[in-house]
Amino acid sequence: MPTDDRSIVVFDGVCHFCNAAVLFIIKRDPEGRFAFTPMQSELAQELLAEYDVGSSGVDTFLLVKDGRPYVFSDAALEIARDLTGCWYLFNVFRIIPSAVRNYLYQMFAKRRYRLFGKRDSCMVPSDDAKSRFIGV
Repeated sequence: MPTDDRSIVVFDGVCHFCNAAVLFIIKRDPEGRFAFTPMQSELAQELLAEYDVGSSGVDTFLLVKDGRPYVFSDAALEIARDLTGCWYLFNVFRIIPSAVRNYLYQMFAKRRYRLFGKRDSCMVPSDDAKSRFIGV
């Protein structure tokens, strides 16, 4: 397991939308608070098992922050809280019950390949972003 104090984002490394989301986060995280690992990595599988979210499948989006797991819409909102700019304002959506938010998240996640496509293999990060990826 990584020993640094960064929050870890587990994402689907073959999903075009998910890769774009990672690049979006990197651009708005100049302090490097977030590290990333594709779901297809051993580290991601260890994290999914450790936090008991492995049964959620490839639609899972996991954030481990301060030793606490966040999944689905809670993960996205928690990430938005720490990005530069006004992205923290998205946390207003926490007034919607998480069951409703997560249902909507999962409906989108199940269709993301159809909507945005997928790669044959995980993306290779640029030299600038390589230090942000762990377990690969």
